Amino acid sequence: MNALTGMEKFSHLEDKIYLTIEYAKKMREEKERLEKELAAVKSEASGAISEKRVLEDKITDLLSERDSIQLKVEAMLDALTLIDADVAEAVGR
Repeated sequence: MNALTGMEKFSHLEDKIYLTIEYAKKMREEKERLEKELAAVKSEASGAISEKRVLEDKITDLLSERDSIQLKVEAMLDALTLIDADVAEAVGR
């Protein structure tokens, strides 16, 4: 079995150090990419929450408007019922 010389051992260690440095650089780049992606997702989520609130307010307004219109229609139907009764009475039914 061949024993490694001092220079070969040093060269092998140097290669490992460079590989470790490259790995650390890749991990840093990946971390930065993920942080940017997280910031974008947080921003998108914040926008979605704001839009949800706006839509909830709009739904509340529309439901209120619908209830108001429903009351008016019921009042008109009641008035028509009274008119029909008066017309029927006038005609002599």
